[in-house]
Amino acid sequence: MAEDRKLSFEEAMEELEVIVEKLEEGDVPLEEAINIYKRGMELSKLCHDKLKNVESQLTEILTEDGSKENFSIPEEE
Repeated sequence: MAEDRKLSFEEAMEELEVIVEKLEEGDVPLEEAINIYKRGMELSKLCHDKLKNVESQLTEILTEDGSKENFSIPEEE
C-alpha cells in the first residue's frame, strides 16, 4: 500500500474502473474476484482520502497576517 500513496487520484480512479469492469463481467474466479475486490476497496479509500485532503485545503484561506482561517460561503435560503 506504500506505493499506492504515490498513485495520483486519476491513476487510482483508472485502476478502480478496470476493477469494476472485471467484476461486472462476472467471468472472474471467486478467489481472484475477492482479491480484486479488496484492491478496489484500497483504491476507493485512497481516492476518498485524497478528496478529503483537497477539501480541507480548499476550506482554509490565508489571512493577511498569514494565519489560516476556515472559509465558507453561506447558503442561500
